[in-house]
Amino acid sequence: MRVFIIIILNCIILNLNAFQSGEKLIFNVKYGVISAGQATLQISETTYKDTIQCYLIESLSRTNSFFDNIYKVRDKIESIWDKNRLVTYKFTKKLREGKYRQHRIHFYYPDQNMTIYTKFGRKTKKFKHKRMDIPDNTQDILSALYYLRLKEIAVGDTHVIDVTADGRNYPANILIHRKETIETIFGQKECFVVEPILEGEAIFKQTGKILIWLTADEHKVPVKMSSKIIFGSFKAILKDAENVPYKKK
Repeated sequence: MRVFIIIILNCIILNLNAFQSGEKLIFNVKYGVISAGQATLQISETTYKDTIQCYLIESLSRTNSFFDNIYKVRDKIESIWDKNRLVTYKFTKKLREGKYRQHRIHFYYPDQNMTIYTKFGRKTKKFKHKRMDIPDNTQDILSALYYLRLKEIAVGDTHVIDVTADGRNYPANILIHRKETIETIFGQKECFVVEPILEGEAIFKQTGKILIWLTADEHKVPVKMSSKIIFGSFKAILKDAENVPYKKK
């Protein structure tokens, strides 16, 4: 009964048609004026434990051959997210950034409000396991973006989404700052300018302010992202898209 009520409430308060399976967003990543590489964000359908209908959300980031000589990046992040209940079952991060390596996995058990967090030790060459309690309806850092896209948002809003990632629980405050009309691959689009305030490591390590431009309609497609870091800033500009409700110009 509890699961049924949650599903009904989600249908009432969320726009479940904000995106569709097969959506693929490809971004050109720039460091200042230099083209640094490419990032892909995509969502498809999968099953978990053979029977549970889920989304597979994937984030892939890689630097180009020129930037590889400066700071080589090969990152892969995945989320397995229940299509109906909108809860996470598994979240995996494999990061290769310069000499830095990270391999972390969360297995979530939302009915028991707990997760098993596993972290690979570079020195021990083994995984360490930790059991953690988690809040109801917690998200990972990828599913949190898609969960936000399902919500009704307006300028001035602050949305709080509980996130469990990297061995910690924390509330992510999502600030809806303003609307801006910008040039995109779909022509000029009015967008919400959104700032996630994260205490953990996001898709990019948060050493400064992160801003995301979402189309100001029911789909809220991310078309631009910027992240200030210690030395300069990165921008990710949408350069191609599949299975989105707009025509490219």
